[in-house]
Amino acid sequence: MAVFLRKLLRIGGLPAELRAEVEAEGIIYIAEYVPVTRRFSGKIPGKRAHGNVASYVGALVLTNQRILGTLSTVPKLAGRTIDQPWSTTQSGTVTADISETGLHIDVNISAVDPRCEGQLSLHYKTPIAPEVLARLPRRSLAFDVPPEYVFRAVGVPYHP
Repeated sequence: MAVFLRKLLRIGGLPAELRAEVEAEGIIYIAEYVPVTRRFSGKIPGKRAHGNVASYVGALVLTNQRILGTLSTVPKLAGRTIDQPWSTTQSGTVTADISETGLHIDVNISAVDPRCEGQLSLHYKTPIAPEVLARLPRRSLAFDVPPEYVFRAVGVPYHP
């Protein structure tokens, strides 16, 4: 029932403006209304947790130019969790791995913001065929994010 309701309300769908962008880049793979599991253990100003698990819904798109992942909690609005060109330099506090079971993002939050400690991960649970994986320029990425990324993902307002 929950999946039907999310689709009916378009929670987890790719917003129209993002869809137009990725279609122009040549879509290799697209999945909407994807279950996303967020795991958080550690502390940030405003929240402390040990093994906190939450479920969300989002979209995952692999194009010829980039990887794009979103999370949604309301219709027609999606926050980006990953938006990285394949060609970017591979270094940073966040790692993303693409496999047959979907996309897995890990964040070392103490390296993102010294006020924080612990781990944050997101798992986009969508099957990706081996033929699709073979077409990707890479299956692992590394990049940096601003502190707001961690606070938003954990559900705490960001205050610099």
